[in-house]
Amino acid sequence: MHRLAVLLLALPVLALPAAAQAPPACTRAREGQVACMAGKLCECRFDRGGQMTGRPDRFAWDCGALRPICPPDPTIAQQPWSPPPVGVWMGPGRRGAPPP
Repeated sequence: MHRLAVLLLALPVLALPAAAQAPPACTRAREGQVACMAGKLCECRFDRGGQMTGRPDRFAWDCGALRPICPPDPTIAQQPWSPPPVGVWMGPGRRGAPPP
């Protein structure tokens, strides 16, 4: 009975690494393709190495700060905007606020 309890407690911890998926490999065949990773729209591109960076030439995912965010998932219905409840003042310059 004790072993069963330990196994049941350890099961969620063991399943965590399996839930995270590794990004697809960036290769010559995937050059120019995009993938959504951590909220960014990353692009597979050729990255020149060099002596200053210490890296060889390679294909890598570009997920830099200038890359756009991922588009919304079309399978998820967006909630329509609704005005705040009556009697709640949102402050100037906010949606639903009364004009000054």
